[in-house]
Amino acid sequence: MNKYLAVALALALAPATMALANPNVAEKKAGIESSGYVWNAQEGEKIEALHKKGDVKEGKEAYEICGACHLPSGAGRPDGTFPQLAGQHTTVVIKQMADIRAGLRDNPTMYPFAQTLTDAQELANVASYIEKLCIPLDHGKYEGADAALQISKGKELYEKQCKECHGMNGEGNKEKFYPVIAGQHYKYLLRQMTQIRDGKRRNANPDMVKIIKPYTDEELVAISAYQASMTMPGAMCAPSKGKKK
Repeated sequence: MNKYLAVALALALAPATMALANPNVAEKKAGIESSGYVWNAQEGEKIEALHKKGDVKEGKEAYEICGACHLPSGAGRPDGTFPQLAGQHTTVVIKQMADIRAGLRDNPTMYPFAQTLTDAQELANVASYIEKLCIPLDHGKYEGADAALQISKGKELYEKQCKECHGMNGEGNKEKFYPVIAGQHYKYLLRQMTQIRDGKRRNANPDMVKIIKPYTDEELVAISAYQASMTMPGAMCAPSKGKKK
């Protein structure tokens, strides 16, 4: 049993109260609520990991512990509890993991797992493996009876204010640390955008906050519905051919 599976087993067998009793939680670092906050400050472990060449083979082994929640395919959960990771830019994965480890992004569920990566090289390795995974076609979509209307409304809003950063097909921007959103689950997108709007995601980009702040709950539903419908040419998994009869 490798070290990642051993840690995963220990966490899985731990009592449900572990999070309450465990003092090993991230000490909060000042985020967007602070007047001195600088988004994506080029410092610390993140910069070290970004300058490392990720080893995909080593990253696959390190990812085994991640697969317990995000699935071996990187597909995450359609109910939005765990995001789809497959195909995400290495820059985004490294930034978010480093932010969680540093206490800048609050995620008590993820924190103990993020701590199993011992150094910047392992962080670079797992990010490289995740980026190589194809994006699953079957992910959580908006399922309301008014789906077509919501997607249409969301498309209009997206192309007006989101496309410049996240791209026509939800491909994001690796150099600017803007995430891939194609293939992401609707419920996860809606939760994250709501938290960003409401000031609850402390490592948020202030530029995005300005854009999203005026949006109503209904508008966030529409944008999330459209984003969840997006596909990224060349990055999506090949459709299953099924078994021959």
